[in-house]
Amino acid sequence: MSEYPDRIGPDQSPKRGFADKARRSVKALTTKEGLIGSYDYAFLFRPNLPFMKKERRAAPFFGLHDKMPLFLALLLGFQHALSMLAGVITPPLILAPAAGLDSDVTRYLVSTSLVVCGILSSIQITRFHVWRTPYYIGTGLISVVGTSFATIPVATGALSQMYASGFCPTSASGVKLPCPDGYGAILGTACVCALLEILMAFTPPKILKRIFPPLVTGPTVMLIGVKLISSGFQNWAGGSGTCNTRPTTGIFQLCPTINAPHPLPWGSAEFIGLGFSVFVTIILCERFGAPIMKSTAVVIGLLVGCIIAAACGYFDRSGIDASPAASFIWVHTFKLSIYGPIVLPLLAVYMVLAMEAIGDITATCDVSRLEVDGELFDSRIQGGVLADGLNGVIAGLCTITPMSTFAQNNGVIALTRCANRKAGYACCFWLIVMGIFAKFAAALVSIPSSVLGGMTTFLFSAVCVSGIRIISTMPFTRRNRFILTAGFALGFGATMVPKWFDYVFTYDGDNRALLGFYNAIELIMETGFALTAFVNVVLNLLLPEEFEDEEVPELTADDADAGADKEEWDRIRGKEMGDQEARASSEITPAK
Repeated sequence: MSEYPDRIGPDQSPKRGFADKARRSVKALTTKEGLIGSYDYAFLFRPNLPFMKKERRAAPFFGLHDKMPLFLALLLGFQHALSMLAGVITPPLILAPAAGLDSDVTRYLVSTSLVVCGILSSIQITRFHVWRTPYYIGTGLISVVGTSFATIPVATGALSQMYASGFCPTSASGVKLPCPDGYGAILGTACVCALLEILMAFTPPKILKRIFPPLVTGPTVMLIGVKLISSGFQNWAGGSGTCNTRPTTGIFQLCPTINAPHPLPWGSAEFIGLGFSVFVTIILCERFGAPIMKSTAVVIGLLVGCIIAAACGYFDRSGIDASPAASFIWVHTFKLSIYGPIVLPLLAVYMVLAMEAIGDITATCDVSRLEVDGELFDSRIQGGVLADGLNGVIAGLCTITPMSTFAQNNGVIALTRCANRKAGYACCFWLIVMGIFAKFAAALVSIPSSVLGGMTTFLFSAVCVSGIRIISTMPFTRRNRFILTAGFALGFGATMVPKWFDYVFTYDGDNRALLGFYNAIELIMETGFALTAFVNVVLNLLLPEEFEDEEVPELTADDADAGADKEEWDRIRGKEMGDQEARASSEITPAK
């Protein structure tokens, strides 16, 4: 069967085909069936309250190329956009302050992240065929992309190193000054390292899965989440900047600064309470919310936290008032360069992104009721990984850090039973619209750190759980447990004690190349997920599979105790039966 059943057949002329498409387009825009259809819209908004009668009627399923009302496509596309909104805006909100960039540039990065994610998602959804080759770009599914969380630990670690080495400027009093060149160095290096994922796209999926099985990708994703949770908690308590050290003098005595509308010391009960208002709202939406609320629970929690913060006087309107009405790509630019120390960590990031893309595309095919094996599926994997790598290059050129295929939208597909690409294109439309209106980005930038921390902590924990889910797909043999133990020993150690390798290399001479080489090793050794990824890759390739791991079931202590108890019970039972038979035979007298 053709992948595109609605395309013009060999017996149809192009002129007739265009006429049919034109008639369908007019019908979709001018008739009730084309605009609204007969969909049960109340299904999306019906809450799950205890006293309400629950209906077990499922919503209709919209396949990849099924006809779909325009209004429903826009509504479900908006739901997709809201479900990924928090993930798209979080990386620029964390990386911009880490580079010392002002609020104006931060607003620009948030707007641009939304616009770029909308444009690059449309590439994944469209699926282009590379001329005269068997290769594709894109998946042809609702495979939306967003700014990757995996880059955050590497970028923040690199920026700290840049300030320490003098690459980024600091004031005489030690305050970190804006470092746009540092951010540009991260973008330039990410563009070059994206070539690795592009090359991986032309590698057969079987080989990729052999080199990067769940034994490698699962722990790596999990440690990325663990590392990010710490930054989320710092924001939850008031901020991740200088104020979290609670200095006794200066502008950062209070968070975010002493000039804020309602400044408080870091870790104040008010900040903790604001974060909890977001966290609790997310839980309540999951328990009592309608389907559209469940898939957008994070955004609803953020909105509730913002309302509480605004009512209590934590918001500063000056940034919203000062922002322009509209924004787009390249309003601000950064000088691209290569920063050697982060090449190896970013290569590890792109390996993770490629394997995440494979897993997410497989899940998308599954919830879209498409085959998850065969040539067509393999071509979707190849096209998705290739688009992911190309998106990394394009995103860097558009002043945004690398992209990754988002997994949370698979939950929206499963919940709404809509795998139609029209909803995906509508999602791209809403993302671009939200990014163009700069006032929207300005409002997001003005959100208090504690409210943002309550949301990001939940998101980052979801990343950690995704890693655990990947690990759970592999058998827990003795060999695999050994590799996990070795990788986690170094990964968790480097995550919890990130400065453990600071004093190994003490060189302070004028050889910048040698210093950069030492900095690269230091950054890898202090980035827990990169360390775990390299250790697990090497051990997985070196340690052979053991025959008994697959054939002989492991006898646990509980199994051994249960077996011993059964043997004892059988012995006692047998003895009792023997005694009964003996007594019965002694009571029988011979007949005369």
